[in-house]
Amino acid sequence: MLFSFLMFQSGFSQEEDKNEKKQQPQQTKEADSLSQKMEGEGVTFEEVTKRENINPLAPSKAAFYSAILPGLGQIYNKRYWKAPIVWGALGTSIYVYSFNNTEYRRARNAFKRRLAGFTDDEFYDINGDGNGPDVSSEALQQAQESSQRDRDLALVISIALYALNIIDANVDSHLKQYNVSDDLAVDFNPYIEINPFTNKPNYGMAMVIKF
Repeated sequence: MLFSFLMFQSGFSQEEDKNEKKQQPQQTKEADSLSQKMEGEGVTFEEVTKRENINPLAPSKAAFYSAILPGLGQIYNKRYWKAPIVWGALGTSIYVYSFNNTEYRRARNAFKRRLAGFTDDEFYDINGDGNGPDVSSEALQQAQESSQRDRDLALVISIALYALNIIDANVDSHLKQYNVSDDLAVDFNPYIEINPFTNKPNYGMAMVIKF
C-alpha cells in the first residue's frame, strides 16, 4: 500500500514538472513577443503606462470651457496663473472698444446735427462764451473717422484674444498629458523598402525625435 502511494506521488510530481516545463516556454514566448512588439513600435513600458492615463476628451473640454467663459479652460487645466492674464487682456480690449465706440457716437451725432443746420451740439460752444463753433465740422468728421478706426481695431483684437484663449486651453491640455523632457533625442535611421510597382529597393533616411 505504501509502495503504491509512493509510485502515485512520484508519477504526479513528474506530471507537474512536465506541465511547468510546457508553460515556461509558452510564457517566455509571450513575454518575448510583447517585448519585440514594444521594441518594434519604439515605446517602453513606462510610455505604455502613460498612454493609459491620457484623456483624449480633455483638450476638447478645455477648449469648450474657454469658449463659454474665457479663462475657464485654463482653470480646468490647472494653469491658474493664466486666467488673470486672459481676463486682463480681454477686459482691456473690450474697454478700449467701448470707449472708442462712445466717442464715435458722440462725434457722429454732433456732425449730423451740424449738417442739419443745428448749433446746439455739445461741441459747438464748449467754453460757454456764446461764440462758436469751438470745434469745426471738419474736426468732428476727423474725430468720427478716427474713433471708428480705433473701435474696429479694438474689436479685431478682442476677437483674436478670444480665439487665442481657446487655442491656448486646447494646446495646453494636449501638452499637459505628455512628459516633455528638457533633453531632446534626435536620431537618424536609414531604411530600405521595396517599391511594389517597380520591385526595386528605395533608400531613405528617417529622423526620429524623442521627447
